[in-house]
Amino acid sequence: MIIAIDGPAASGKGTLAKRLAEHFALPHLDTGLLYRAVGRVALDRGLELDDADATAEIAELLDVAELDEARLRGREMGEAASIVAAHPKVRKALLDLQRRFAHQRGGAVLDGRDIGTVIAPGAEVKIFVTAAPEIRARRRHLELEKRGDAPPYEEVLADIRKRDARDAGRTDAPLKPAPDAHVLDTTALDVESAFAAALLLTNRHKD
Repeated sequence: MIIAIDGPAASGKGTLAKRLAEHFALPHLDTGLLYRAVGRVALDRGLELDDADATAEIAELLDVAELDEARLRGREMGEAASIVAAHPKVRKALLDLQRRFAHQRGGAVLDGRDIGTVIAPGAEVKIFVTAAPEIRARRRHLELEKRGDAPPYEEVLADIRKRDARDAGRTDAPLKPAPDAHVLDTTALDVESAFAAALLLTNRHKD
């Protein structure tokens, strides 16, 4: 069973994907980490994130086993990921890697922005997780506060809106729900309520 979880930044898709993977004992891949890793390597090498060829070369050699999640979190890397993800060459380089993960024996849970539309359009379960920008910004701000890396809330909200526009407006694999995806709005839901709703949707297809 392949479970595809998509949605904009700070919608809660990553938390839901991890919980579902644990519940069904399936491997999980946060595909956003791949783009963050490409951005991280580019910045470490002093390269421009707008350099499509250089970032695509990094993407082609990326090893999932070597992802250092601790270095890939934070506001700066989220912005970097959004920039490099807009390059069609980078997306193409990471496409096969993600598809192999999705179609491994037994299935998998993947979260990102184009899982249900591009990476695994045949996934048995597709959930598009969303929430109001103000709520997502509040969640992200709280997360950054816990890490001691929080700018003013207004800056986080502006960043969320900028990333939404970039992700939805790119020509290659824009952020949008798959035609057969279930849209799960978490604006008024806490983590447990959101998980219960996602689990209900998943079980309908599983059974």
